[in-house]
Amino acid sequence: MTTHDPSPRELAEGWLAQDPDPRTREELQALLDSGDDAEVAARFAGRLVFGTAGLRGPLGAGPTRMNRVVVAQAAAGLATYLRTHAGDAPTLVVGYDARHNSAVFARDTCEIAQAAGVRALLLPEPLPTPVLAFAIQHLGASAGVMVTASHNPPQDNGYKVYLGDGSQIVSPADVDIAAAIAAVGPVDALPRDEAYEVLTDDVRAAYVAAVAALPDPGPRELVVAYTPLHGVGRATAAQAVEAAGFGPLHVVAEQAEPDPEFPTVAFPNPEEPGATDLLLALADRVRADVAIANDPDADRCAVAVPTVAGWHQLSGDEVGVLLADFLLRRGVPGTYATTIVSSSLLGRMAAAYGQPYAETLTGFKWIGRVPGLAYGYEEALGYAVAPAIARDKDGISAMVRVLELAAELRAQGRTLSDRLDEIAERFGVHATSQLSVRVEDLSLIAAAMSRLRADPPAVLGGYAVARVDDLETGSETLPPTNGLRLLLEEGGRVVVRPSGTEPKLKCYLEVVVPTDDGVGAARIAAAARLDAIRADLAPALGL
Repeated sequence: MTTHDPSPRELAEGWLAQDPDPRTREELQALLDSGDDAEVAARFAGRLVFGTAGLRGPLGAGPTRMNRVVVAQAAAGLATYLRTHAGDAPTLVVGYDARHNSAVFARDTCEIAQAAGVRALLLPEPLPTPVLAFAIQHLGASAGVMVTASHNPPQDNGYKVYLGDGSQIVSPADVDIAAAIAAVGPVDALPRDEAYEVLTDDVRAAYVAAVAALPDPGPRELVVAYTPLHGVGRATAAQAVEAAGFGPLHVVAEQAEPDPEFPTVAFPNPEEPGATDLLLALADRVRADVAIANDPDADRCAVAVPTVAGWHQLSGDEVGVLLADFLLRRGVPGTYATTIVSSSLLGRMAAAYGQPYAETLTGFKWIGRVPGLAYGYEEALGYAVAPAIARDKDGISAMVRVLELAAELRAQGRTLSDRLDEIAERFGVHATSQLSVRVEDLSLIAAAMSRLRADPPAVLGGYAVARVDDLETGSETLPPTNGLRLLLEEGGRVVVRPSGTEPKLKCYLEVVVPTDDGVGAARIAAAARLDAIRADLAPALGL
């Protein structure tokens, strides 16, 4: 007996029958009525899969988009997993940001989990991701969900899943949850229960108190410009900063309130060119000592400093080593961790202070699981300065620590730039940069990776490629991942990998230059080396 594989149109009609959202039903019906079979086929060509700790993608109808059907399936699958793995009375705490549909997705999750025998707790309003990460352990929950797409474009949303230790999910939990999701039937048949608990502001207040308690007594005189980039960070960040003893923030008025359209920026990511222009203009007007940007869910922290040539935004690696140096000099014990695409400087610093060092794959789902973690960071502006508060990147606690350091240096007549120069004098200039290619067709990324594996360059920027590590094979310390690491003579390296959250191929470059002729000369030489490597790398990728 032969089986019939349903056509995309048949799949779409089945989807319409179960979709609780009139807007996506209307969207899908319009596609069917228009006869755009190619777009219908694209919407039903597979499904969103668990990537960086959960789901993320553009909003819209169909299993390859973020919508209420996909979220209902995810909630039901997660509830099944928790009933199997989290004991007799599992608890799920759910948070959400201010993106389109975030509140709806959060409520759907709570209703389905509650009806499935999982006690569901909902944060009371749109709040930063670090508050949700904190709430899991603070409340003793079995798991957490944060509805956010972090710094992605306005049309995206996501579903970030944590387990009870406060860390983002990794294998095998992600595989098991995905299998449970795949087994979910039509979502219109799922029971729902609106008797979930909506939490009070006590959780946010406890988080703010924990962050405010981080700084030691010391100088607090500092002028700070700040932007939440149209996200949910402002109120919590302002409370934490003022509770820690710093003066009120100067906030970018045009970006102060949550707005899911992010109207003043092309991409709501402080790493993107132009995203912090309004912040730096404000910092100039108020003569700030430091300028800080959170991304829309406030798990990242960007830092800019004044120089004689104008405002300069520090790289994620520069902020990462400043915070590491700050904690190491204070004798904070434990493992200092970063990722394979971040600067190698952290390993040298930890060794100099006699502290353990760990290197992980990209992402805080790996950093957060490092045993004995004292501090972790990744170059994409993510820092865990207080893993006891949140075992995830936390842009607000990082901000408070940056302000503590900046105020301490200001009282000594010094700056964050001065401290970076002092670190370079001791360890050499470790200069990092990126080459990032955004594509419309994801097959271009796969083709570029295949091309690079088959024919890696022998020379980059005038330096011989001494070794090529295919990270897909894994190692004793790293699980397999789709990436290549090219180690250059004289200490440089290039790591190439597809982004886990955006349609990008990302290349991470590092060179190390001694400071025998001074820090300034070493920085100039390092910049020239990075430019030469980048120029050779672009044609090697074929993009």
